[in-house]
Parts: sequence; C-alpha cells; structure tokens
Amino acid sequence: MLGIFNHPKRRLKKFIRDGEYVEAIAFGKNLESEYADDPDFMFIMGSIYYIVEDSKKALPYFEKSFQLNDSDAETLRLKTNVHLALEQKDEAIDCCYRILKIEPRNPEALQLIKELESL
Repeated sequence: MLGIFNHPKRRLKKFIRDGEYVEAIAFGKNLESEYADDPDFMFIMGSIYYIVEDSKKALPYFEKSFQLNDSDAETLRLKTNVHLALEQKDEAIDCCYRILKIEPRNPEALQLIKELESL
C-alpha cells in the first residue's frame, strides 16, 4: 500500500473510485502547485468538480488541461458539457468544432453543433 503514496495521482484516482470527492478535492488542492503543468492532473481535478456538479470550478481545470494538451478530445468533451451546464452556448459550439479538428467524424460533436446552432 505504501506505493500509492509515492504516486499522488494514483491516490487522487483512488479517492475518486471510492467516491471520496471531498477528500479528493482537498488532496488535489494540496498538490496543485506541484502539478500545475500536468495535463492529466488538471483533467482529474476538473473531473472531480464535474462529478460533484460544480461546473464553475471544473472549467478552469479543463481549460488548463487542454492548454497543456490540445489534442485531447476527452478533455474537450467534458469542457463542452461544462459550458452547456453554465449555459455558455457559443463556448460549447467552439469546443465541438475543436473536437472535430481532432476527430473529424465525431458524431456527438456534429449532432450537438447542429442542435445548438438551430437554437
């Protein structure tokens, strides 16, 4: 069990698997300065806030993760959902177009663009 404490991101993921989101957020906040340039860490933190339905806090993490790794369609998918939850239609459409640059035939992005642009 000692190994998990030598790998903070694994510990963070374990908190999530165990449904211990408050602990995950507190632990992650303590690691944030050390992992500020780690897109995976930023994605994990954004995901925790997304799971607990705190879109405003999730968004900066997904933005930073995407800034550090702009070929990650999964980050863009969650970022799109966060923009939708925050009722930011234009930003959600922009994310969909970015997804299509990575995955040109992504059916979800194509459908969502169609739906959002018709509103």
